[in-house]
Amino acid sequence: MALIVHKYGGTSMGSTERIKNVAKRVAKWHAAGHKVAVVPSAMSGETNRLIGLAKEIQEQPDPRELDMIASTGEQVSVGLLSMALRALGLEAVSYAGWQVPIKTDNAYTKARIESIDDQRILADMNAGRVVIITGFQGVDPEGNITTLGRGGSDTSAVAVAAAIKADECLIYTDVDGVYTTDPRVEPNARRLDVVTFEEMLEMASLGSKILQIRSVEFAGKYKVKTRVLSSLTDPLMPLEEEMHSGTLITFEEDNTMEQAVISGIAFNRDEAKITLRGVPDKPGIAFQILGPISEANIDVDMIIQNTSLDGTTDFSFTVHRNEYKKALDVLNTVVQPNIHAKEISGDDKICKVSAVGIGMRSHVGIASLMFRSLSQEGINIQMISTSEIKISVVIDDKYMELAVRALHKAFDLEQV
Repeated sequence: MALIVHKYGGTSMGSTERIKNVAKRVAKWHAAGHKVAVVPSAMSGETNRLIGLAKEIQEQPDPRELDMIASTGEQVSVGLLSMALRALGLEAVSYAGWQVPIKTDNAYTKARIESIDDQRILADMNAGRVVIITGFQGVDPEGNITTLGRGGSDTSAVAVAAAIKADECLIYTDVDGVYTTDPRVEPNARRLDVVTFEEMLEMASLGSKILQIRSVEFAGKYKVKTRVLSSLTDPLMPLEEEMHSGTLITFEEDNTMEQAVISGIAFNRDEAKITLRGVPDKPGIAFQILGPISEANIDVDMIIQNTSLDGTTDFSFTVHRNEYKKALDVLNTVVQPNIHAKEISGDDKICKVSAVGIGMRSHVGIASLMFRSLSQEGINIQMISTSEIKISVVIDDKYMELAVRALHKAFDLEQV
């Protein structure tokens, strides 16, 4: 039988009744002969509550102490789930990250996993126990508790699956898989049976909130087959049906069906654009602009540069909308005195819409179809970015839903 890791999010662990349902689901897999490890999140809303308490004491909480506090939510979850499984007659044992141990660096509140000791986990599983491990946390070289940042439980689960060489990592969430786009924007969106790691990584980076991007990176790097499926179904549904539900995220070579040209349309509203006009066109100008932006810890996404005949250039780039004002301040106070741009302007009412598909590698005309579809809807493109399996455009925020629906139809992604 298979070696399986289950991951349950905060919604799935949101009450004692839901925890009992999780226990029933896990028990079903165990009864079928599978060896199961479980990585649950804190109960829904609990991490926010704990962080709120910390901020009532200290406006800017000490990162080490904040991790000590925030990590307790998952410890409650694993204890409760272990009790629920024992109530069903199963042997279960819960571990905090430091007990495994899951070793991380010491970047408090955003630590990265460096290694996981698999001996304790495998010994318990081989003895017939269900092993329950806290998500979201680990321990640094000095023995301090660390947390992995928002969405870190997904990364924990995939990392555990990689460490024990699991056959599959099942991410149970409140949706039943990965869709061609957000069904709330396009009602005809359909669930994908299979998607590649590359496509899922692009979708996650472009705004899809199904999986945390670091977990997808981890899964792709260590070749962990990952399935996204719903925890809101009947926990006692037939196992064979559940094993093939949701969306499997796997390797390109494992997808035996002919790959669709485009797998999905992703979008992100959290974008802002900044333009410097009349910048001197000389070597090093891009570094003079973006160097201080990087030093201010501001991530830059798309970049475009246009050179004119008068020896100047226009330079545009996008940042997260939350960092828009900070970026403008850096440009006006640090960059402008050195480069003397004719104008610095910005727009925080834009969005990014992207077509993603590994089938782009073997098909031509994708960009022209995308641009024609947007043109027919009267949507102006402000910036364009491409990769081997992705085309992204920046447009006015007010046209986002129209663009998503138009592209979804243009690439024949409707529900069949």
